[in-house]
Amino acid sequence: MLSNSKYHKNYTELGEPYRLVLPLNLEGLVPDDDSVRLLSHELEGLDYSLLYQAYSAKGRNPAVDPKTMFKILTYAYSQNLYSSRKIERACKRDINFMWLLAGQRPPDHSTIARFRTGFLADACENLFYQMVKRLENAGELSKETVFIDGTKLEACANK
Repeated sequence: MLSNSKYHKNYTELGEPYRLVLPLNLEGLVPDDDSVRLLSHELEGLDYSLLYQAYSAKGRNPAVDPKTMFKILTYAYSQNLYSSRKIERACKRDINFMWLLAGQRPPDHSTIARFRTGFLADACENLFYQMVKRLENAGELSKETVFIDGTKLEACANK
């Protein structure tokens, strides 16, 4: 008869089974001076009433809280993540994104894309205006220089 060791490999370093206690406490894994904590703290003070109005009172609840989803998108943009699939992967693997989710299930890429194009479209300008006003009142913005991107690129699609 064949040995069970052929089919069951033990991949632990010391050869002993380890137990992982879930759920993990992410508070200790995210440093106190991390940018994700600052972003979350600053976004807590915003008024999300327009964002919540975009959701219907009838029907099912959203997969992820809209405020949390806005925090995830804002943090992803600050980390140069723009693809909904890359944001989904970061929500499953990155500790900072898990900390922002605070125990909620990570959203899939279609939920992120639907939120970005549908629900956030009406409230986006208002939320970013509130954020700029908040930073201005805190003395973090000087507003001396204005940058406008008017780039025009020639497209050659018929090559």
